[in-house]
Amino acid sequence: MKIKTGDTVIVLSGDDKGKTGKVLKAMPSENKVVVEGVNVNKKHVKPSQANPKGTIKEINLPIDASNVALVDPKTNKATRVGYMLKDDKKVRVAKKSGTEIK
Repeated sequence: MKIKTGDTVIVLSGDDKGKTGKVLKAMPSENKVVVEGVNVNKKHVKPSQANPKGTIKEINLPIDASNVALVDPKTNKATRVGYMLKDDKKVRVAKKSGTEIK
């Protein structure tokens, strides 16, 4: 999987198509990512001693990594990820502009 935690991505398909956000968690074994502000569901929390009133929490659920694309740092559009050797180190590069991804 070429998308890492902390990357800025854009959603390509689904209910949240067109939204951008930062990757909070990447799960390569499941090929899923959790993106900030995307695929948000509400979870009802029962009252407890710590929280005498019950609440409704909003949680970000994972989406498939194939439904997101990395945002090019130069053009702010969706791009694919490539790799390049730079000073004997493998670095990620945006395919559209060729800029290095931090």
